[in-house]
Amino acid sequence: MPLIRHSGSRGTRRRARAAAPLAAALLVAGGLSIWSLAPEQAHAAEGKAAPADDFNGDGYADLVSGAPGGTVSGKAGAGYLAVTYGSADGLDPAERTLVSRSTGGVPGSAVAKQHFGQSFSKGDLDGDGYSDLVVGSAAGSPGGVVLWGSPSGLSGGTALAGFGQAPQIGDFDGDGQADLALFGDAEVEGDDPVTQQANLWKGPLTRAGKPAQVLDFLDKSQWWGYGDEGPGCDTDDSCVDGPHSLGGPVEAKAVGDVDGDRRDDIAVWEYEGDGVWGNHVLLGGATGFKNSGTLGEIGSVGDDGATAVGDVDGDGYGDVVIGAGEATGKVTVVHGSAEGPSAERVQSFDQSLPGFYGAEEEGDRTGSCVAVADVTGDGRAEVALGISGEDFSGLTDAGSAALLHGSPSGVTGEGSQVFHQNSPGVPGVAEKGDKFGAACALLDVNGDGHRDLAVSSTAENASAGALWSLRGTAEGVTTTGATAFGPGDLGAPVTKALLGSHLR
Repeated sequence: MPLIRHSGSRGTRRRARAAAPLAAALLVAGGLSIWSLAPEQAHAAEGKAAPADDFNGDGYADLVSGAPGGTVSGKAGAGYLAVTYGSADGLDPAERTLVSRSTGGVPGSAVAKQHFGQSFSKGDLDGDGYSDLVVGSAAGSPGGVVLWGSPSGLSGGTALAGFGQAPQIGDFDGDGQADLALFGDAEVEGDDPVTQQANLWKGPLTRAGKPAQVLDFLDKSQWWGYGDEGPGCDTDDSCVDGPHSLGGPVEAKAVGDVDGDRRDDIAVWEYEGDGVWGNHVLLGGATGFKNSGTLGEIGSVGDDGATAVGDVDGDGYGDVVIGAGEATGKVTVVHGSAEGPSAERVQSFDQSLPGFYGAEEEGDRTGSCVAVADVTGDGRAEVALGISGEDFSGLTDAGSAALLHGSPSGVTGEGSQVFHQNSPGVPGVAEKGDKFGAACALLDVNGDGHRDLAVSSTAENASAGALWSLRGTAEGVTTTGATAFGPGDLGAPVTKALLGSHLR
């Protein structure tokens, strides 16, 4: 992939060419250690981006891209992440922060195959008006890291010992302050669920990593142990589901308000026992989470799909959108309600949905990535989907991405858009095995009030990975001014970096 491809005529991109040699020198000298190439001064809040997406308070959303395969300090698969700061012109690779375990101020050190940056979540944890970033790894044991927002972007680092398994930020108790849900390691050990350590930290957090209060993770009505049912299990330390644990393994997927109570909820993939997994929602509350139970008919082996939460039908309740799994082969929308996810309102679809451009074929992986947010400003969320297994022009698994609109009855194919690297205005050339659509996100990087589409191909350039940014409009997404860049454009490690494995 050549340096910084874009379909517009802006000349500001030249700056990244000059920055790349400096960045490469720093990488060789001491591992991945770049705070200095982030914006250096405070900006007036000119843009309209959601505050949770904005690390430096300038009103433009900042894109976080995980590169869990990156080699750092000679450690293959140690992993890193790249933060590309938004502006009125969109994303500029010259304005970025690269972070790994070798970055100054970040706790820990680079370890081979730790896959730092495999998961992360955004939100203002310390209440200073700047969004912060909590970063996880492939497992919980290495612990998570909080990176703190400021007028000059992300900086510093606070350790979250033992809780690196997909940490999540949200206002889970409804007090208006972001909280932090933390998950430890757990593995299937037989037919029954196992105890997985979990903590719920009430915000605000200090930069020393101390929460305002440690809350019960689960509401007392959910407590259960093999020795005692109910709160009694806490007295003999037998709780499987309890104040600091839940039955698992559980993998946190997405945050949003499914039951409309102004408390955030967490969509999770949960081991239910006897070899069966299912999608659930942990419903937030003032006294801890309550488990919704299995969503619809998708609680079975193989449905571990990409997941996002957003209000597709505009009724005030977040809807859970789950990408195709091995068993279903379809995207599933479980609509929210005052009681939580609704068993009565479940929509399943693939490319055979009327109006959805294209044709469904085996192996398409419709929903290889999922992002849900209102792009057009009509009060109903759009759904961005990866179709990473899409074949076209004789190219197997070249991949594509789609944007579908929400409607009062759910996701509609009418007015849908589908993009790939051979689409007019999209930088690059489609190739066999690119798997364009590996990850996606919707966030307003140019601050115009319309969320823009970020999409990745982790297989691009021998698994170095690459990102594309397409602008949002009142009608959907346009390829005019589309940009694309890879790890080399960021001055970051390239070899098998898998840049874009996760986007937020």
